Amino acid sequence: MSTPVLLVIAHGSRDPRHAATVHALVRRVRALRPGVRVETGFLEFNVPSVPGVLESLATEGVREVVALPLLLTRAFHAKTDIPAVLADAPARLDVRQAEVLGPSPLLLDALERRLYEAGLTPADKSSTGVVLASAGSSDPEAIAVIAEIAREWRRSGWCAVRPAFASASLPRTEDAVRELRELGCARVAVAPYVLAPGRLPDRIARGAAAADVLADVLGPSPEVARVLLERYDAARTPALAAVGA
Repeated sequence: MSTPVLLVIAHGSRDPRHAATVHALVRRVRALRPGVRVETGFLEFNVPSVPGVLESLATEGVREVVALPLLLTRAFHAKTDIPAVLADAPARLDVRQAEVLGPSPLLLDALERRLYEAGLTPADKSSTGVVLASAGSSDPEAIAVIAEIAREWRRSGWCAVRPAFASASLPRTEDAVRELRELGCARVAVAPYVLAPGRLPDRIARGAAAADVLADVLGPSPEVARVLLERYDAARTPALAAVGA
């Protein structure tokens, strides 16, 4: 049986940094799993579009595709937009939608990697409060997931961890920074729980003005690439089981 094509589905942005980061992440995924064909499609603003990639794959004779939403939570795009696009895929394609990336212990590792790259060390954890700053969502499930990630991450030894949101939900990054100061944390760090630069990550950065440390976005970190492959493998398992693989 042929190996399914991995189609990474990104939202897209007018900010050129977004697509550049997505392509860098996809290159890392290809390097980790050279035997898997990995393609990229965007929902809007960038090309190629998801329908365009699916049509091209079908024209080539590809039969199986694992469509992986480049999203950290199951919100509107994962529940509505992407399934609608995939439902219109050419009938000759067997398309499976993989789960979103989060939550995952590997993403917590990626967050810590970015904080250490920004200047913190493991020895700083007990005296540092962290703002887990996400893009935000109106979906209660997505908000609850971010809050649970913050609680779990706190157990790894940080002074405190507070969730914050760049849009749709409260508190904002600057409010969470202020709360951690009032709590008595010696340092306050902001860890963007976002995959690529853009308008909302820029808003997070502005809200981090009073923090001591601002980490970079998750981007093409090796941990994120590994999560993509985990989700891909889980989505293709039913096909493997059907042939006794």
